[in-house]
Amino acid sequence: MNDDVRNIVLGVVATAISGGFGWFSRTYLWRRTLRRKQAFFGLPTGSDCVFVVNRQMGGTEGSVHRNDAFALLEISALIKDCAANLRIVSHDSARQGFGERAEFCVGGPVSNVRTAAHLASMLPGVRVDVSTEPGPDRGVIRVGEETFRWERGQVDHVLLARLTTGPGTRPVFLISGQTAISNQAGARYLARHHQALARKYGNDSFCVVLKVINSEAYGPDVVELAADVTRAARTPAAAVA
Repeated sequence: MNDDVRNIVLGVVATAISGGFGWFSRTYLWRRTLRRKQAFFGLPTGSDCVFVVNRQMGGTEGSVHRNDAFALLEISALIKDCAANLRIVSHDSARQGFGERAEFCVGGPVSNVRTAAHLASMLPGVRVDVSTEPGPDRGVIRVGEETFRWERGQVDHVLLARLTTGPGTRPVFLISGQTAISNQAGARYLARHHQALARKYGNDSFCVVLKVINSEAYGPDVVELAADVTRAARTPAAAVA
């Protein structure tokens, strides 16, 4: 074998080894990222989860606002990435406990009785005004000493929480917005920032309030973190008072 042939063979072998190592590295990183995503959402491969959909305010029974339907699409993409199975149930027919399967519950306590139950049992420090009459306190969210008001088309807030009842249980993701568009904004924020949330909170419970800015012009796209209210939300309101 002359030098030219030997160099060609060595080059081919080096390329094959480099390509194989690169493929192995990319596969390893992809699998590690997937495992972390599955752990955060409580969605191992082949597992089941439920999406609890609320009703449209002022609509017919069983109707869903289009922005809440868009929120479902945001969440369903995450579930598909985790290779899990999704079941959609109405808020007034989801008569089951929590912890056995992951749950995504969308909508405020006015339009979703499941949300009201989760707030009462797992976030006792959160108080939401459920009046339907116009007024400055309509839809206001109070957590501890902080107040988050709704200004139509200008400022919307949404409560985003990951709730677990103990080690080994599957989480409940609660997206409780003041409006349907804030529900979609909360779902989109979760889809886009779940890695950052996982780095900060791990697989523990958390509760944050997001501020949706000028939804009339920007829709659900311009969102900022208003407050981390994890401790206050899990402390009964009477104890805070």
